[in-house]
Amino acid sequence: MESVINSQTISTTRHRELTDRVNRFQVTPTFIRVFILVAAGMFMDAIDVYLASGVSSYMLASKWSTVAQNSTFLSAGFMGLFIGSITAGLVGDIFGRRRAYQLNLLIFGVFTLIGAFAPNMIFLIVCRLIAAIGLGTEIVTGYAMINEFAPIKQRGRWCAATSLIANCGAPITMLMCTIIIPRFSWRAMFVISGALALILWYFRRNLPESPRWNINHHNYDEAEETIAMIEGEMKNKGATPADIQATTETTGKNENDRHLTRNMIVAIVAVTAVIVCQYTFTSWVPTLLVQRGIEVTSSLGFSTVMMLGAPVGAFIGTTLVDKVGRKPTIISAFVLAAVLGIAYAYQTSSIGVMVIGFALTACFYVLMAVVVAVYTSELFSTTYRFRGAGIANGISKLVTIGMPYAVAWMLTTVGSTTIFFTIAGMAIVAATVVMIWGPETNQRVI
Repeated sequence: MESVINSQTISTTRHRELTDRVNRFQVTPTFIRVFILVAAGMFMDAIDVYLASGVSSYMLASKWSTVAQNSTFLSAGFMGLFIGSITAGLVGDIFGRRRAYQLNLLIFGVFTLIGAFAPNMIFLIVCRLIAAIGLGTEIVTGYAMINEFAPIKQRGRWCAATSLIANCGAPITMLMCTIIIPRFSWRAMFVISGALALILWYFRRNLPESPRWNINHHNYDEAEETIAMIEGEMKNKGATPADIQATTETTGKNENDRHLTRNMIVAIVAVTAVIVCQYTFTSWVPTLLVQRGIEVTSSLGFSTVMMLGAPVGAFIGTTLVDKVGRKPTIISAFVLAAVLGIAYAYQTSSIGVMVIGFALTACFYVLMAVVVAVYTSELFSTTYRFRGAGIANGISKLVTIGMPYAVAWMLTTVGSTTIFFTIAGMAIVAATVVMIWGPETNQRVI
């Protein structure tokens, strides 16, 4: 019995000592490599979203698809993202972070390339579903990996910066669609996206396992190896360990676990509102513009201008998240998105459509940078982080599956104005939930 107690004491002591060392990490070459490769994966996720938007509007205009088929095409993508998000959460928390992201880009790349040669919409929809399963892992694993490797005092900034890089994919993809699709058809976009995913998969094969996950699963020797490597990099660059006054007994882990149900509800509501509102707007705006009588090439150009709000919004989120805090930024952005959503519904001029659309897009991407990239992962301890983020993102994708059908019904039955009132309503509900129940996680040791 005494030997068992001694073994437990040794384990607890080592757990605390290794966690404290991780908490004192500074920026090192290993972290920069993780950051670059994760951000590139997030960029691929953004490319996929806007690829679907640009391609679906062109396929509709060229009679290759119908509105109903486009709805199924978009919904298949969201279903795949749902399956991938849930799977990533389970695999990442139980079997390790590395396993959760080793094959996702391979699956996405291969089936996106196959989709480029689809003979009909049914074949393309199936390819879209499988490719999205692979990509659904990305948003869960990527931000959580940055969260677990980043210096605590700069965690929000680095996670939001990942979102900033990722969301540069919005205007870039729409610009590519504007230039490439009219000249080489939509199939060329699938070839480019699939090839980029496979190249990135090759370079990401040897990313290290999260030391926090290894510590949490008592793989102390493996954690020690990674920690020692990072500490060696800190010493080589003359960086001193961060001054973090916390141990495993005073971290936010137990606090998060005590409020697991509450935090899960906050994460689900906030992420669902962000993803559903943002995806609904960006996925359908080219089609909405076509419905207003703007030709498809011009609609893609308008969409490109509006999508410039994505990196602007992500940059604003990156700037505010550590300085102002998570909750004030999130609540303000949700309220402003609701106001702009209603204003957009009544725009009739091209200038109004682009200016309000730009501002609305910027609000969505402030929320993407802060809610999805930072806040969600911070609501959960290492034990539940991937599952919590996976469930929140998965449910958001599940809800989004029905949105293309709801949007199609609104377009043909009650008009596009209802779409924007729906977006505004979801934003107000999410702002209220975060304001009442959401904890402030700024610089908390987790």
